Amino acid sequence: MTNQEILKIAMAQSAIDLCAEPLDFEKRENVIVISRESDGARRYLKLPFSCQLVSYGNNVVASVLPEFREITESYINKYPVEHLFETPHLHVLNDALMKKEQKICFMAEYFLPDMNALRALDCPYELRILEQNDFSDLYLPEWRNALCEQRKHLDVLGVGAYDGDKLVGLAGCSADCYTMWQIGIDVLPEYRRHGIASALTSRLAIEILNRGKVPFYCAAWCNVKSVRNAIKSGFRPAWVEMTAKSCLAVDEINR
Repeated sequence: MTNQEILKIAMAQSAIDLCAEPLDFEKRENVIVISRESDGARRYLKLPFSCQLVSYGNNVVASVLPEFREITESYINKYPVEHLFETPHLHVLNDALMKKEQKICFMAEYFLPDMNALRALDCPYELRILEQNDFSDLYLPEWRNALCEQRKHLDVLGVGAYDGDKLVGLAGCSADCYTMWQIGIDVLPEYRRHGIASALTSRLAIEILNRGKVPFYCAAWCNVKSVRNAIKSGFRPAWVEMTAKSCLAVDEINR
């Protein structure tokens, strides 16, 4: 795949998630669509969205319930796109949402592989390809980013780093949708800062591509270590998302 082909696949998936059109993300003007259940959406998403903002850098595509359309339209057309996903402007949207018992909940940056930079990086430990049936004993706290116990059926492929027989690092991917698999990574604390994370991430990305799927990587803006790993592994920023949820749901997460 080329970088452009990979980007088109990601935009097509975002369009399915948001009930939009792929070309909406390439427009200069902002786009608002009504959210609803969508066949083929990423499996961890809870649809419909009350208010979901997505940007690939050109504009914002907002997927909303009808009662949030006016609030969202006013906000996204008030400020430049490059500042819509940050404070202080974000307080304007959050204050308006709270009047309807909603809050901004999730904010994240998503990365796609750069085919000009992606390569298998060296690792000081043995790397082993792991299939789904190899994960049964690995649903442990130390591997909570690489694997998801609540969605075991989606964990389809992984790469482990081994110090003898000891698993010291694990990259796993979940088949979140038909075309794209998401990578998660964990390394035991005493084995960090030795290039294990980037070696695992880059190798798993290549394995995913070899299976005809697009690997993607998600990180919070403040997770500097994770963002550095994405860049070192051959990934580059591609799009950003912001998700609103009910005040009750946000408060429950914070507890």
